[in-house]
Amino acid sequence: MMRLSLVTDILGYLPFEEMLDTASKLGFESVELGCGNWSKAPHVRLDELLGSEQARTDFLAALERRGLTISALNCSGNQLHPGQSGAEHRAVVEKTFRLAEKLGVKTVVMMSGCPGGTPKDELPNWITHVILPEQVAALDYQWNDVLIPYFQKAAVLAKDCGIRVALENLGATMIHNPANMLRLRKHVDPVIGMNFDPSHHMWMGGDPIAAVRLLGNAIHYMHAKDVRLERTLAEANGLIDTYWINDIAKRSWNYVALGHGHDVQWWKEFFAVAKMVGYDGPVSLEMEDAGMDPLLGVKKSLTTLKLALPRDFD
Repeated sequence: MMRLSLVTDILGYLPFEEMLDTASKLGFESVELGCGNWSKAPHVRLDELLGSEQARTDFLAALERRGLTISALNCSGNQLHPGQSGAEHRAVVEKTFRLAEKLGVKTVVMMSGCPGGTPKDELPNWITHVILPEQVAALDYQWNDVLIPYFQKAAVLAKDCGIRVALENLGATMIHNPANMLRLRKHVDPVIGMNFDPSHHMWMGGDPIAAVRLLGNAIHYMHAKDVRLERTLAEANGLIDTYWINDIAKRSWNYVALGHGHDVQWWKEFFAVAKMVGYDGPVSLEMEDAGMDPLLGVKKSLTTLKLALPRDFD
């Protein structure tokens, strides 16, 4: 069954138990909890939960009282960053893996990350156009010296912890499309797969339904998030947009509440195809519509999600 899950950072302004009450009353069946890195981890005290069995017992009991489970822990960040933050993010990733084991959570969502283009770089280098020899050399370094070795080691730890790792297909990271995901899986244990977020594929100009067909069982987890291409701006400027993500009036595209970029019929086909290729895991709503009140956006998105998922909610 495609269980309804919520990425709880959108309700980060609520205390933990109040957030759980809200999620439960809305009809969610599970939650995806941010553990650090890019998330402020509003509902997870990572070190405390790792170090205290009683804290973990109380944490899980709060969920159980409301009939909720944890669909995934999320430690999205850039653990491949060549600077100090890379080491800090790697530490949070490892802690999240170990907490997932202790909580009995089977999936950890994260980003593949993006390293520098050479061993001397101080900033990440996302290469999107390969036309010069130095770009070919940079990609070779990123893949063979950084990305593959990191996830070979991460896969070993994931298996030891009894979890699967779901890499989100975010732009500005190495694994931002199906081709790169399938390429990586040729070199790492299949415990590493994709958290497919259709919204990212939308703004990069792809077809998420075609992507799902290609990925098949490489999909370990799924987000539900929508994008609207903004009329005139998208056509005039294209989709490579460097305006700040919350400067929504200037942008060529924006993250929007589910159904506000693609209608219910589109989402029905998307989830039907996902089920067709074998995905029957959680569908985790991630609401990042900067033009809408957070709770209102969750409610509107949930209405679309319930209409689109191929399952009964009675």
